[in-house]
Amino acid sequence: MNLHNNHPYHLVDYSPWPLTSAIGVMTLVTGLVKWFHNFNMNLLILGYIIVLLSMYQWWRDICREGTFQGKHTLLVSNGLRWGMILFIVSEIFFFISFFWAFFHSSLAPTIEIGLIWPPMSITPFNPFQIPLLNTIILISSGITVTWAHHSLMENNYTQTSQGLFFTVLLGIYFTILQAYEYIEAPFTIADSIYGSTFFMATGFHGLHVIIGTIFLLTCLIRHYNNHFSNNHHFGFEAAAWYWHFVDVVWLFLYISIYWWGN
Repeated sequence: MNLHNNHPYHLVDYSPWPLTSAIGVMTLVTGLVKWFHNFNMNLLILGYIIVLLSMYQWWRDICREGTFQGKHTLLVSNGLRWGMILFIVSEIFFFISFFWAFFHSSLAPTIEIGLIWPPMSITPFNPFQIPLLNTIILISSGITVTWAHHSLMENNYTQTSQGLFFTVLLGIYFTILQAYEYIEAPFTIADSIYGSTFFMATGFHGLHVIIGTIFLLTCLIRHYNNHFSNNHHFGFEAAAWYWHFVDVVWLFLYISIYWWGN
């Protein structure tokens, strides 16, 4: 294989992971349907295992290409940056749809929900209890991830580790509190448009927090393995951008759904 190219592009090698990922996702969705109808989780668990194994091996290959083989040139890195920016823009529009549904229903409540918002028989959450604590947690995590980023750019290995560790810890803490809030919720996703918009918006945000936490945990493991330097750490930057996006979405959720919507 010729390792010397006369161009700055990265022509990827043949890889089985896109195929195994597709098979895993298909198995996962089929397993979800089976779980909903037959209450059997075997296929769902198998789908999760295939997806997780594919993710690990695909990411391992990308880490090898970018860190040790030098295939992530300046041009490739710029392409990855634009890819991440456009991905976050698509995620913003994803959440806009939920906010649109919420404001459409709350600004002009229909007769079916009693012409009031929140609808009749809905007991909303107190925005100054767990939701406020979760807001403080996410804002704090935004500070710690920025601390880690600046430490990395200053070649401070220890403080980068500490900043990333605290960010991951705060992400896990947020998820635990949101799970507790869901368990204690006095309404369900089936309780009118309020329940639907509340659980869809906060639930998908919670999923993004879990994904972001895994993203940052992966960066922490890579940092321990000396994959990052002060001028070669786009994987970490992408995770930080994603985490700031999650922070901003939560602020909009808190202000509109938890506070104003009550």
